Amino acid sequence: MGRGEGLGGRGLGIAGSMVTTPGVDAIVVGAGPNGLTAAVTLARAGLHVRVYEGATTVGGSARTEELTLPGFRHDPCSAVHPLGAGSPVLNALGLERHGLSWIHPELPLAHPFPDGSAAILARSMTETADALGGDGRTYLRLLGPFQGRWDELAADVLRAPLDGWPRRPLTYGRFGLFAALPVAVLARFFSGSRARGLLGGLAGHVTAPLTSPLTSGIALMFALAAHEVGWPVPRGGTQAISDALAALLVSLGGEIETGHHVGSLDELPAARAYLFDTTPENAAAIAGARLPQRYANLLHRYQHGPAVFKIDYALSGPVPWTAAAARRAGTVHLGPSMAEIGAALRSAQRGLAPDPPFVITAQPSLVDPSRVPPGTGSHVFWAYAQVPNGWRGNLTDAIEGQIERFAPGFRDLILFRTVTGPADLAVRNPNNVGGDIAGGRCDQMRLLLRPVPVPVPIPYLTPNPGLYLCSSATPPGPGVHGMCGYHAARAALRRSFALSP
Repeated sequence: MGRGEGLGGRGLGIAGSMVTTPGVDAIVVGAGPNGLTAAVTLARAGLHVRVYEGATTVGGSARTEELTLPGFRHDPCSAVHPLGAGSPVLNALGLERHGLSWIHPELPLAHPFPDGSAAILARSMTETADALGGDGRTYLRLLGPFQGRWDELAADVLRAPLDGWPRRPLTYGRFGLFAALPVAVLARFFSGSRARGLLGGLAGHVTAPLTSPLTSGIALMFALAAHEVGWPVPRGGTQAISDALAALLVSLGGEIETGHHVGSLDELPAARAYLFDTTPENAAAIAGARLPQRYANLLHRYQHGPAVFKIDYALSGPVPWTAAAARRAGTVHLGPSMAEIGAALRSAQRGLAPDPPFVITAQPSLVDPSRVPPGTGSHVFWAYAQVPNGWRGNLTDAIEGQIERFAPGFRDLILFRTVTGPADLAVRNPNNVGGDIAGGRCDQMRLLLRPVPVPVPIPYLTPNPGLYLCSSATPPGPGVHGMCGYHAARAALRRSFALSP
């Protein structure tokens, strides 16, 4: 676990106990990005909203802390945010007025290979295709039809698929033809290992095997996001997203009480709606007898997916990638082939440590010097790999060996490292059960059929008309985009308050 104070709530008057006014309309349990977005959505409709957060700062996993050395500001979990920059709801809230600003690296992503070359994901779709050689035409045929259509596509993809008709059914349907495929099948459209490796790395952001349905959709959305909205980092760290949402909520009259762990609804004021930015099983425990036992049992049996093993570094200089493109990229994927990436992800699913691991890395200080002490030439850097849920081993040597494979001399730059295993992630945020940062299993159809294993049109609803689920255990799933909270709040506005969102 790292050390140093979190940055949430500074100057907002939201930490600790607070004097509140009576007559709460809605209560949100959990102040992660989804909980805060839900609260903001309700407050914008004129409701009196109160948020309870067990930690001493807002943000959930979207925080920034000094995890290694003084002055080195790290993001304990989420750090690079294509879906945040492209989120329909976050973009509509005007968060820049509350301190959020995005910084874009020269290249969103590089995927290096052992020969010193790299596939790239550039802001330009054409530049990306050109770097793929003969596979460039296939890349353009897949993504070209959606160029300039991010807003309409994101609104339809980042929702519960059965909750009404898509706004742009033709665009959504065309995307869905390929998005529903396992990425291992989509890769067959490409002849070269570079394009296949790039696709496998993009799909590897979700904790599912490359043979699982919908993994093509993950890869294609991340690729399209690079061209349409980028893969930026928030200036100052991911905490800036959480702080901006909290500041907006307070400006709307909302209240946030941190350091208050909620064990039961009986300890909370009366409200017409309660929204849970928690795991499904914690929501069931807090709700108690207010949920039917059969439904509560489904929530208690919710399945969590593989964990991640993460290392945060303070470095004396930039990572010495062999591939020149990687030295310009904010995010770098380390897996020299789709086969090696697939094997690593399968190992985590099967309860085995990956050997070698597929490693996702980011170096935010390349574009945000506020993350490190000024004038030192130092950098913050993180790397993580998927491991089995609850795994208690140490993957440090394997991760650093993979980094050294593509950046010889990396270890010589390490000033300090903080290792965070699955158990540490779970302590840091109770939603990360067993180190699962994706809000539950994502394989098979579980990105769509969550939180209960049966298709329901509006998965944010519970059998109790005053209780709602709004965490990443609901569609569209993991990521700092706020869409789970937004859709849950809209459902509450319709059902509990008879308001048109």
